[in-house]
Order: sequence, then C-alpha cells, then structure tokens
Amino acid sequence: MTIVGSPVIENGCLSVRGKVVLTGVPQNVAFKPVGTGSGFLGAMSAAPSSRHVFSLGVLEGFKFLCLFRAKIWWMIPRVGESANEIPIETQMLLLEARQESALDDEASVEQNSEFTFYILALPVLDGPFRTSLQGNATNELQFCAESGDVNVTATEVPEAVFINYGDNPFDLIKDSIKILAKHKNTFSHIDDKTIPPHLDWFGWCTWDAFYSQVNPKGIKEGLQSFLEGGCSPRFMIIDDGWQDTTNEFYEDGKPIAEGMQFATRLVDIKENKKFKSSVAEDSCTDLHELIDFVKQKYGLNYVYLWHALAGYWGGVQPTSEKMKKYNPKLVYPIQSPGNLGNLRDIAMDSLEKYGVGVIDPEKIHDFYDDLHSYLARCGVDGVKVDVQNLIETLGNGYGGRVTLTRQYQEALQQSVERNFKENHLICCMSHNTDSIYSSKKSAVARASEDFMPREQTFQTLHVASVAYNSLLLGEIFVPDWDMFHSKHETAEFHGAARALGGCAIYVSDKPANHDFNILKKLVLPDGSVLRARYAGKPTRDCLFEDPVMDGKSLLKIWNANKLAGVIGVFNCQGAGSWPLKQDLQEKSLSLPPKLSPISGRISPANVEFLEEIAGTLSRLSKRGNLEVTLKTLECEIYTISPIKVFLENIHFAPIGLLDMYNSGGAVQAIKCTTLSEGIIIVEGRGCGRFGFFTTSKPKCCKVDTKEVEFTYNAEDNMLTVNLPEQCKLRDIEIVY
Repeated sequence: MTIVGSPVIENGCLSVRGKVVLTGVPQNVAFKPVGTGSGFLGAMSAAPSSRHVFSLGVLEGFKFLCLFRAKIWWMIPRVGESANEIPIETQMLLLEARQESALDDEASVEQNSEFTFYILALPVLDGPFRTSLQGNATNELQFCAESGDVNVTATEVPEAVFINYGDNPFDLIKDSIKILAKHKNTFSHIDDKTIPPHLDWFGWCTWDAFYSQVNPKGIKEGLQSFLEGGCSPRFMIIDDGWQDTTNEFYEDGKPIAEGMQFATRLVDIKENKKFKSSVAEDSCTDLHELIDFVKQKYGLNYVYLWHALAGYWGGVQPTSEKMKKYNPKLVYPIQSPGNLGNLRDIAMDSLEKYGVGVIDPEKIHDFYDDLHSYLARCGVDGVKVDVQNLIETLGNGYGGRVTLTRQYQEALQQSVERNFKENHLICCMSHNTDSIYSSKKSAVARASEDFMPREQTFQTLHVASVAYNSLLLGEIFVPDWDMFHSKHETAEFHGAARALGGCAIYVSDKPANHDFNILKKLVLPDGSVLRARYAGKPTRDCLFEDPVMDGKSLLKIWNANKLAGVIGVFNCQGAGSWPLKQDLQEKSLSLPPKLSPISGRISPANVEFLEEIAGTLSRLSKRGNLEVTLKTLECEIYTISPIKVFLENIHFAPIGLLDMYNSGGAVQAIKCTTLSEGIIIVEGRGCGRFGFFTTSKPKCCKVDTKEVEFTYNAEDNMLTVNLPEQCKLRDIEIVY
C-alpha cells in the first residue's frame, strides 16, 4: 500500500497519515520535514538551560512498544497503551496505528491487517544535546534534552525526535536509521560497516568461567577441555582480569566495602603479573607467548582482550608513572536524573564516591593507540570494550556528554581500524544514544545485560531483551546476544536463541563443565557456526505483547537464511519479572509461580522478507499455521523452507542439517537444475543428516558426484542424505 500524508501539526494536533497521534501540542513545538514522510519534532524554551523537558502533547489510544534504559548501561522493552506507561530514558517508541475503515471489524483479520500501519519516534542527538522520551501521569509525551555540562546551554532543540511511519515495522525502523545516518552523519547503518569474521566461528569467553581470577593455567585447561570433547572454539575473549591495576582504597586487614572494587584503576597498558610467569610448567612467560601458544595448539583464529572505554572501571590511576603521559585527572561522575529515576547501579554509585581517573580527551587517541598497538604486537586480534556509558556521566567541563562520548568513540574506532584487521571490536554496556549514534565503524554491540548463570529469574528476561533490543540495535550493529553456559538448566533455551539470533555463538563454560550434545547442535566440526542473515527479532504479532509477564503470550523470534526462514518459539512466562514493573507489594526476587503450558501459532507469514528468499510463493501456503504448546522455559525452532515445483509435478524444498538448531543455515544454494535429466543440485555445508522435502522418491543421490545411500519416507516426503565428516561446501545431487 502506498503511504501518503506526511506528519503535520495543525490546530494543536500532530497527525500522521491523516490520523491524529498527539493532541494539545504546545505552540513551542514544531515539525521539521526531512525527506518524504519523515522529519523531526523540536521545541523552544524562553530561557537557556543545559537540560530541558518539553511536552509534545497527549498520546492516548495506541498500542506501543518502547525500548528504555532500566539501568544506565542497558535497555529493556515495555509495552502499553498510553503515555503514562512510557518510562523515562525511552530511546525508541513504536506505535501501532489503525486507519479507520468500513472493514474494521474483529472477524476480518486478513482485511484489517492492511489498514494497520506503524509510527516510529526516535529521540536522537542534536548538536551537543542528547534526547530521550518519557510519559507523565496526564498522558503527555515528553522529550528530555540534556547536554551533561552546565556550561553548554540552549533555548532550542530543533531536531530532537525523529518521526517516520510505514506499513512494515521492520522496514520502517531500517529505513529510518538509514535516513538518520545520512542526515546526521555521526553514525552508519550496519549495511555500511565491515563485519568482523569472528561472528561465524564458535567462541569461548573467560568471564563466567573464572571472573577476574582468570590466568594462563585456567585458559589452557578450558581450551583443552573443549578439545577433548571434540568441539574447540575458534575465537576467544580473555575478559576482565588480565590488566595491571590498583585500588588505593583497599586496606590490609579490613573488609572490602560493597562497590569498592569498581574504584580499581589501570596503572599500565601491559598485562599483570599473573600473565608474566617464569614457572617452567606454565611454558608461557608473557601475554605474547600465551597467545602464540593457544593459537598454535588449540587452533584459535581470533583472540580478543577486554578493556573498559576509560581504561578500567575506575579509569586510569592519575599518579601512575605509565599513565601520566595521558594527562589524567580525577573526576567525580554526575548521573542524570534519568539514570537516577530508574534502577540505580552500584558501580555508578561507587564511582560517584571514589571518582574516575579520566584521560585528557586530547590524549585519548594516544592511549588507545598505545594500548592496541601493544596488544597487536602480542598477537591479539581485537578488543571487547566495556563500561562505555560511564563517559556520559563525565561530560561536565568537557563540553558535555555527547561531545565527550564522540571524542572517545572516534578515537576507539580509529585505533581499532589502525591496529587490528577486519574491524575486530565488540562494544559493551553501551546502550545510550550518545554511543549508538556515534558509531561510524563499530559493528558489534552487546544486546542486553549479561547472561547471569546464578540468577534464575533473569533467564527469560535475557532472551526477550536481546530480541526486542535488536529491533533498534540490529540496524546499527550485529547484536551480540552474549555468552551462555552449555551445561545449565536453561542451556537449551539460550542455545536455541543464539542459533537464530544472527549473532556470535559463544559460551563461558568452566573447564570440564560442558554439554557437548547442545554444543554440537550449534557448532560444526571445523568450529564454524550456521549464523542466520539478520539480527533475530520478535515476529510482527509479538511486537506489542509482553511475552514475559502477561501470562498468555509466547515469544516468537524470526530470522532468515539464504534459502529458508527460521522461527524460534519460547515460553518466557512465569520465570521472572521485568524490573520496574513488579507488583509494588512484592519486593522479593523469588521465582513466580509456574504457569500452565501456553499455546500459540506459528506461520510462514511470521518470517519477514520471505519473498526475497523464495522468489515466488505461489506453491507455499504462506498463511497456513501450526499450533505449538510449551511449558515455561521450553522452546522449539521451526525451519520455513519455501516449496518449489520442478519437472511439473515434483514439489521440492531443501531443509538442511536436521540435527542442528538452525538447520536451514546449511543450505547455501540450489545451484542448478538439469530438468531434461531430472537432476536437482543443492549446495550445502556441514556434515550429518541433510534433509529435503520432496513429493517423489529419487532414483539416486550423489555427494560431490559420488553416489551415496539415502532414506525416503513417503508419509512425510522426507529425503535424508548423510554428509561425511567434512565441513566444506559440497554439491548434493538429487536424481529423479
């Protein structure tokens, strides 16, 4: 359906596509068109300030989905129907709008669907100001604009909130991000970035295995444990615990106060004494030797090391001789009212007390270049850069939060480009728009708060958060859905989610604590993974439902491979509660009562852009559906492979590796069909049982021209061929 009717403010109302969205729009609010059908809402104040809160008008009568920062570091989703439910620190707002129509009746879902459209509001960066959305008790939608520096003030914020609309919510978000990237020129869409190759390989992160006690001995034990199980990682992240740090607040004989550990600061760019061993049995005397050793013995392709954007959690130590060249000074963070209005974070509260050693912005390029060039000389391939949102609290006196963040982000991204090949950078704890809209080159970012193996009530929240957050983040980054434990009561739940997330697949198992049955559904014998094409996202019919707390909705996540779609269905109900949304009478974090199994329906129509994969859908019942019933923390994955007709009457669809979570990821192409001879050739990768749907039993099957055995079940039309233990691309010939 063609979209007409740009947003317009008339008679105190903001209308989009002829539908009133906001009423009572104040006279100081204006709309500035950008392109066709989109533009910015902005506002003017009588007096200059470094922080403004402007009303945009009253918002009622729309289902909404928003992404907001519940903590300074991380976003989570929320759904509702009026502005008073929109939290402070909202960074994306999606509305479901219905065009009035004579066909508007409950019984005509098929007809009604084409009269539904979507309105997107993105609070963005305007010069040195960063904006966010929020609602109030009278259903006013407001935006907050703040610089983070009392000396950086303005009376007007003309490009505060980007507004756009469209029929397809996924296209709408993608197109909007592309328009913004071109208009603002401070960040890039993911299509315009270099994608680091570690994403296509199985990985291991040391964090949940050792936390900050990581050392060379443990790293080797962990890698050996994977090797003995026949599933070796090809990339590794040595997380927090390798750096040379100090904490001047620790006192011998006295207990460490809660949060004091976050005041630890960096004293040198080189590794600490744990990684400088002279013990003969360790065989590695420094970081360089360790990395050379593990790459050679365990076949690692890529090794990343962790550091914080400020150096370490508490920055760098101003009195350190090695740090003095960067002109650091002690700064006490100032959290915004938005940070303090949701969930306070102990790390930030501690740093407000103890201070942060902040590198002079004029020297931050030197710091990153020194650090990264040293790591590169040690054989390191890339970095995971954490604690990024800390910078937003340090902008006072530095030109504000946006200005300081952009200086740090530009320096970081330029250093990674200069010192590491192929854009090997993972951003973490970076869910503020200051960072998101300053990402010109960084291509991977964590999608949610950490996987926490010991927190029973966080497991379903994690999977739901990464999926919903990927709606926005997935247009700017490849979302990183974080590591998980392969041997854990929720391992299947997390593993299935990662399989269709389009993300890196990596674990943080302790040595000798693995479930290789789960890992081998994710990882091929050569260490590669079947990564889907896009960021996994909730299906359209889940966008305005709460799959964690409404007691009835299943979470459905869609993605696509080269020739097939994939849908994961997850029961996230009854195992946790969203923060800031629990019953105020219940303060405990105990598990909620278990719910009965929940049923829902899946359909090929749940996979967006299926037409791009299938070409024609004339032989596929796209609107057909299948019922699925799941208990809490259960999941199922469905491969959606469009059926095509060959030789006039053979209905055929490649399915892929039947024993992998993302089966269809193994199907690379239908290379050619020799119709005169009745041959279909499918290019596949991996090993194991490779399945096809075909309505006719073939005469024979060949793999790379060699005839192989096959099985055919006429009841379900399943053809199965066993691929040998090699992971190369191979031609599978189906001869009729």
